[in-house]
Amino acid sequence: MNVLVVLFAIVAGVAGSVQVAVMSKLGDRVGVLGALAWATSLAALLAIALMLVVRQSFGEFSAAAREPVWLWSGALMSIIIVLAITVAGSRIGVIATVSVLLAGQFAAGAAIDRWGLLGAERIGVSWWKIFGIVLLGIGAGLTLKR
Repeated sequence: MNVLVVLFAIVAGVAGSVQVAVMSKLGDRVGVLGALAWATSLAALLAIALMLVVRQSFGEFSAAAREPVWLWSGALMSIIIVLAITVAGSRIGVIATVSVLLAGQFAAGAAIDRWGLLGAERIGVSWWKIFGIVLLGIGAGLTLKR
């Protein structure tokens, strides 16, 4: 099962790079906010359709609406991510956008793990992990050089 999870994560990584390329192009054609609104609305509709096909119910949707409001912040984070890639992709390129995004994710992920933020389990962050994140940050910085 772990192999399938890793493969799915790889597919998601590829999808993320494709998303940067297509969202930046859509933003150039229709405007950043129009592209953001269209993509997130379509994603919401597709997610609801997937839930209905798989679960044949709105139960999980209704259950999510009853959770604490701070757990809804994932929606805001999605908007920030899609808006950022739509703006950055055509200005700094796909690889730089993805690299900077990943460097930020790694750094934030380390902080979340280390201190158990947002309800996550506390996981130690070794110097090797910190060193890797620093290297990733340097690599992201290098992708910004033309």
